[in-house]
Amino acid sequence: MNSLPFDTLIELIRARASVTTDTRSLSSGSIFFALKGERFDANEFAEDAKRNGAEYVITNRKDLHGTEGFLVVDDTLTALQDLARKYRETLSIPVIAIAGSNGKTTTKELTGAVLNMRYVTAVTKGNLNNHIGVPLTLLSIRPEHEMAVVEIGANHLHETAFLCEIARPDYGLVTNNGKDHLEGFGSVEGVKKANAELFEWLRKSGGTAFVHADDPDLMNESDQIKRITYGSRIDADVRGTLREDTALASVNLDNDGFVQTHLFGKYNLPNILAAVAIGRFFFVSETDIHRALEAYRPGLNRSQISRVGSNTVVFDCYNANPSSMKVAVESFLDMKAPDSMLILADMLEMGEHASEEHNAMVRFLKTCGINNVWLIGPEFSRAAQGTPFRCFSDTKDAGQFLQQHPIEGATILLKGSRGFKLEQLFPHE
Repeated sequence: MNSLPFDTLIELIRARASVTTDTRSLSSGSIFFALKGERFDANEFAEDAKRNGAEYVITNRKDLHGTEGFLVVDDTLTALQDLARKYRETLSIPVIAIAGSNGKTTTKELTGAVLNMRYVTAVTKGNLNNHIGVPLTLLSIRPEHEMAVVEIGANHLHETAFLCEIARPDYGLVTNNGKDHLEGFGSVEGVKKANAELFEWLRKSGGTAFVHADDPDLMNESDQIKRITYGSRIDADVRGTLREDTALASVNLDNDGFVQTHLFGKYNLPNILAAVAIGRFFFVSETDIHRALEAYRPGLNRSQISRVGSNTVVFDCYNANPSSMKVAVESFLDMKAPDSMLILADMLEMGEHASEEHNAMVRFLKTCGINNVWLIGPEFSRAAQGTPFRCFSDTKDAGQFLQQHPIEGATILLKGSRGFKLEQLFPHE
């Protein structure tokens, strides 16, 4: 099999050739990697990709060996990762990696917004944060970029370490340790070990960590690394506290005036402070930091408040795990809004912990003093037997009930795993 002509491909990328794994996003002169998944094999469309403008198609099809414009390799995913690794080695700009259980994407977006006030910054698009997304993010960096913010996601041990070997971050941040992807990590201890792999990379590479000072685990795991701390503690390098009388996060920075954001939830305080800490470290002016944070508007159903008809809906349903769901409910109830209502869906990827975690969540909900609760999915339906909560098998089932029994004038929290697509219950822009 051919080995990739890395120098040739890297020169094309520097000359603005895009790298893609999706035939729908092909542009003239692009580089197409034909990946094979559980339910698809893009190698079947190799010739189509070439006809549609790809300069090179990387494929595992031996029958295309020797055909102009086709590069045949044993494993196209490994080839993509190898190219990203080689390309990263040619970059001299600072690379900041953001990992953790909850809040990665929001922190990444806030950090990118702040840094973009002073630098041309490459930022992970959407949630392209896995073994495919991180290489694609790196390969999207162009000569004009002065900094890069790369989100790193993982669902099993050693994945963060592997992605660090590709991205080679100079700086890093772990948002928190939560109960995410327990099916892959096995336990919360497994989650902590996985997230700490970013700290291990920074420790051995001499990098710098930005660390939430209020989190003892993160402070302990980042010991003996150069670090900048942020949080509400008096001794944090960057300190901020939350104003309590507003549903949207309003942060008092170092007792020097409030920054009013468009983010729902007190749990966004460390995400906001992380962006401030990184901005200050890289000499973004205080005025520009404030402007960036106040201008940022959340999307993709993350910490987003919208008016839908006569209802006020908190869309926090991009994903969910026990940690993020509990703090979302707490923040929502702190609003003390009239006619409050919770619509929650199962937390996926819990593995053998699924029953235990959904039972615990139902017990928590019973202590919250709110009966107007809809629970969606088989796990919640089992856990909520004998409670006053209304249960549905899936989002479609709930939607049909909603059509027959419209909700008017309520303030509603939507929280659930991505597979349930709760936002479909209240279509919005």
